[in-house]
Amino acid sequence: MIACLGRIVHDSDAESKLDDDVSTIFNSLNLQGSIENGDVSGIASKDFGGLYSVKPLYLIRPSGAEDISRVVKAAAGTPHLTVAARGNGHSINGQAMADGGYVIDMRSTGENHFKLLTVNGSPCIDVSGGALWEDVLRRCVSRFGLAPRSWTDYLSLTVGGTLSNAGVSGQAFRYGPQTSNVTELEVVTGKGDITVCSETQNPELFFGALGGLGQFGIITRARVKLQLAPDMVRWIRVVYAEFEEFTRDAEFLVSQKEDESFDYVEGFVFCNNDDPVNGWPSVQLNPDQEFNPAHLPQTAGPVLYFLELAFHYRNSDQPSTVDMAVSRLVGGLGFVDGLISQVDVSYMGFLLRVKRAEQDAKANGVWDNPHPWLNLFVSKSDIVEFDQTVFKKMVKNGIGGPMLIYPLLRSKWDSRTSVALPEGEIFYIVALLRFVPKGPSVEKKVAENREIVKWCIKEGLDFKLYLPHYRAKEDWKRHFGNQWTRFEKRKANFDPMAILAPGQRIFKRTNQ
Repeated sequence: MIACLGRIVHDSDAESKLDDDVSTIFNSLNLQGSIENGDVSGIASKDFGGLYSVKPLYLIRPSGAEDISRVVKAAAGTPHLTVAARGNGHSINGQAMADGGYVIDMRSTGENHFKLLTVNGSPCIDVSGGALWEDVLRRCVSRFGLAPRSWTDYLSLTVGGTLSNAGVSGQAFRYGPQTSNVTELEVVTGKGDITVCSETQNPELFFGALGGLGQFGIITRARVKLQLAPDMVRWIRVVYAEFEEFTRDAEFLVSQKEDESFDYVEGFVFCNNDDPVNGWPSVQLNPDQEFNPAHLPQTAGPVLYFLELAFHYRNSDQPSTVDMAVSRLVGGLGFVDGLISQVDVSYMGFLLRVKRAEQDAKANGVWDNPHPWLNLFVSKSDIVEFDQTVFKKMVKNGIGGPMLIYPLLRSKWDSRTSVALPEGEIFYIVALLRFVPKGPSVEKKVAENREIVKWCIKEGLDFKLYLPHYRAKEDWKRHFGNQWTRFEKRKANFDPMAILAPGQRIFKRTNQ
């Protein structure tokens, strides 16, 4: 098998023999799944970002962890082959690509695990690392009336993909990110070992894989904490003209006890104009309502802010009870009088809200445009300065997509995982989610992102990239800070030849 791999890679006539080679490799690996030349479908050489494209040697659709293990071990027997796990291809900067290596399509394993369990008296669900979160949601709610506690905004992402980064949405202030809501993983390491791990069993691999950017193993199964799913959601948006008032209320809400706050808290920045994408029309939840700028104070600047809030309730709750509870929570906030929008939607409808936006974007031909997105965690101590320079100057005219900003609590994150965070209990997630037409403007927007990061470094802001992308090892060392030594040791333990996740560009493939 190893000799066969070497011949394929080094033979100058390899391109003309790929069809025969696919069959040869498939038989050599003894896969239960399938394998194809990396050029056939093209999906393995691109991602949602649309900024990079590299050709893998092969795309493999495994039947399960055993197939993945065989592929990793086969790559280890060569001097340079690498392996990248690809979920639903939603990475931005080629993180799930493998130039001349193997790309594993994890979606083929999506149905492998789905089992309800009770762990220490609490419900959990075993799901495949290749399962989409939207499928987990539908199946858990419809079958059991239960749902995971922590989400991402967009649910057409794989379980293993988000757990390898963090998984953040408006519930994270209460339950922590998705990495704080799993109790067990099955992981295929860079040595090809299939290992079950948890806080008490192989804990170094467990915490390393969570937020580990795919560097230590490929997550093939996760045990996810569940809770009772509500029936309905009161979905609310309230507008602010001043950043200080916006952040004060946001930080207040995320710091309250469970019965004294909303169930979901996020925030957005938008332009103080009538631009349909970046401005006032993007705020209203009820299509029958219009944003009335007459309510804004004369001191309002070029950008405004809104908090997006959600209150969960059951069908059996009296409408007056829901209204009273929401009024009590909203009544303590300092938003602009008259600038509130709210609707009642099903719990499923709320969690799948971005799915509807995706469908609209696909219908308009926008979804397939490049997405030079930038995601950061910024310390509370620096967020005012960030607002003054980035939001009020650099991107004051909008970015052609949502601009998110809302606070998170460090105490809800487990410091043993591989995720790098700013210092302090409160920090903010900032997401600039650009949708850019193909052409010269793409590189311009990428350059703008670089300028924002350079400015953060120059001014000494306490920040970390979320879904990080760096080209130089020194940048990665700065990113992880005092966690770098631990990260490097974990790599040496679980993927000593640096076979896994080459698209992250953290470690170079070795022969030893």
